[in-house]
Amino acid sequence: MTEITPTLTTFVASIEESQKLWALQDETGEGWVVCDSPNFEDTDTMPIWSSEKLAKQHCIDEWEDYKPAAITVTEFLEFWVSDLNDDDVMVGLDWMHNNDHTEIDPIELAKHFVEIEAEAEEN
Repeated sequence: MTEITPTLTTFVASIEESQKLWALQDETGEGWVVCDSPNFEDTDTMPIWSSEKLAKQHCIDEWEDYKPAAITVTEFLEFWVSDLNDDDVMVGLDWMHNNDHTEIDPIELAKHFVEIEAEAEEN
């Protein structure tokens, strides 16, 4: 089980409100930023952000040809989780260039999204 960190709590709360997360997509619309994990050896990580503004700040240097693209929670749960898991790719929450971010297994993140969806349906 992934430790519940302040970053994870804040990230999930931000996503709960917007129902979107953001990643960087290439000009063709086919490729996404995935990079080497700074925290786990021989592991790739897909940086994701809780807002378009945060994602856009990273469209520099080697990622300057990418643009922020929204992924709805529903799309993430239906399509992304299994693909990322099958490829052994972690997700980096509100990724920072200085490696000050939380990386989490996509299935663990999905569990948190399912919990907030269940709470929303109850209310």
